[in-house]
Amino acid sequence: MSLVILPSIDLRNGKVVRLKQGDYAQQINYDVDPLDVATSYAKAGAKWMHVIDLDGAKEGRPVQLEILNRLASSSNLHVQIGGGIRTEADIQRLLQAGAARVVIGTRAMQDWDWFTKLVHHPNYSGKITLALDAKDGLVATHGWTETSSLAAIDIAKRVTGWPLAAILYTDVAKDGMLSGPNFEQTKQLAEATDVPVIASGGVGSIEHIRTLTKMPVWGVIVGRSLYEGKVDLAEAIAIAT
Repeated sequence: MSLVILPSIDLRNGKVVRLKQGDYAQQINYDVDPLDVATSYAKAGAKWMHVIDLDGAKEGRPVQLEILNRLASSSNLHVQIGGGIRTEADIQRLLQAGAARVVIGTRAMQDWDWFTKLVHHPNYSGKITLALDAKDGLVATHGWTETSSLAAIDIAKRVTGWPLAAILYTDVAKDGMLSGPNFEQTKQLAEATDVPVIASGGVGSIEHIRTLTKMPVWGVIVGRSLYEGKVDLAEAIAIAT
């Protein structure tokens, strides 16, 4: 099974940034244009792109709709976007703006009945990605500022058989650190469900990509390592295919 590489763009105030371990006080700024970045991803052979609206995650509502629309229309990539999505109206606006998938985390944990009905609605089949962001295996919410008592692997088991697009699993301690994803927990979570799992957080080398190709995951998010030249996207795609 091939591994799908999802290069990412994290947006704050319309700029491309990265946060270390989800901490807004540990922001790395990149002097690149989001549209140029998306175009470069497509030229390297990517089919998907992952976008995080960091302003939206903080404010609890999507903020970067205009940029999303331009990214989706100009790059011809399938765009998965997350950050601050709390209502069905938010989802509809993002899909209309060009998103192929929307990522929901905090609201799902806050209102599981709402999330259950949403995922099983025919209009959203295969368009919702569940974000399971974990600290020590427990789900973190509200832009990773709060930790719940829910185990990520238990949630993965609960959604087995659901018409979700994917589960996006991030180990917060690894995110933005380039030291590698939490391979063991990612593997356990992927083995616990039949929903496609996307690994996220910490990819810093081609060897990390090679390791993930041997695991039962559908895809992987690659971000900071691309901007800093530690991973070549075309090479990563070639290895993963």
